[in-house]
Amino acid sequence: MTLAGEPSEIDVDRLPAFLARFGDQLEVRVRAAPGGRGTEFAARLRGRPFGSTAARLSGTDPQADLRSALRRAKQLVEVGEVLVVDPAPHGDRTATPGGTLLEMWTRAAPKAGVR
Repeated sequence: MTLAGEPSEIDVDRLPAFLARFGDQLEVRVRAAPGGRGTEFAARLRGRPFGSTAARLSGTDPQADLRSALRRAKQLVEVGEVLVVDPAPHGDRTATPGGTLLEMWTRAAPKAGVR
């Protein structure tokens, strides 16, 4: 991902907690983005542990966890806090098939990204 700011502003030895929790599994690379457009921050899990479809649907895919952690890190670096969506002000949705499906997608969205 590309971050606003200079590569020297990113300390890979002091990553935010949601990235640091991956520990030795995480491989990080930081360098200047082409054309002076900020910093390229790349992170991947060593050994490339891809989750199955069942793991993705159940929310236990390690790649999805990493994508979510990267989005949070970008927000923290650029904005200074992790932005969250407040719950729907109108309360719980009616338990209909469509409402249930919408709730499932809402829970999966932070890990899945744009589909």
